[in-house]
Amino acid sequence: MFSRKENNQEENFERLRLEMVQSQLERRNIRDQRVLEAMGKVPRHRFVPERLGSEAYEDHPLPIGEGQTISQPYMVAIMTELLELRGGERVLEIGTGSGYQLAVLAELAREVFSVERFGPLADRSRALLRELGYRNVEIRNGDGTLGWPERAPFDGIIVTAGAPRIPPPLVEQLSEGGRLVVPVGEERHQELCRVVKEGGETRKEYFGGCVFVPLVGEHGWDTA
Repeated sequence: MFSRKENNQEENFERLRLEMVQSQLERRNIRDQRVLEAMGKVPRHRFVPERLGSEAYEDHPLPIGEGQTISQPYMVAIMTELLELRGGERVLEIGTGSGYQLAVLAELAREVFSVERFGPLADRSRALLRELGYRNVEIRNGDGTLGWPERAPFDGIIVTAGAPRIPPPLVEQLSEGGRLVVPVGEERHQELCRVVKEGGETRKEYFGGCVFVPLVGEHGWDTA
């Protein structure tokens, strides 16, 4: 049972979450109703350090430890929307981080797998997602640039770190008609890219500038 103070806090977070959806997402042309509903449901404040809970629904990234961040809500929304999920998909996320993006994906897809380079983040996210009742997610610690070949192919792949180039293993692990969303460019500035696999070929589309922490691994940057 929640105390009266805890109930008031949860009601306040719910109000902030609704304001986030309306002011940061709908006003910036996020149109996928399922994405809006998922982001209106997932308790973002649970995925940031407790001391930063009051900032959880603001329009900027936040530190989560290990030199990593939780992306701003709008970036989570647009990357998710670009996957065009309908509910029956098998999705791979590269860079579990706080687990927030993974929770949003879990609301929208049948199965979601995630690879995280930092063991403590993987462990923390796994425990939190289990506590929140997500049963269609699986997380492992490893080099995300290699994907997760044992679980491939994937209908959607989302990379939550900036890559110097599109990692070939991720393209290989896309199913026919699958979509890969990845920030590509320099260490401190990237372009948001969507790769669509059709007829065994790939088509690239670009959706503006962004800034992510570096994607480190065999097919990424050498160092963080």
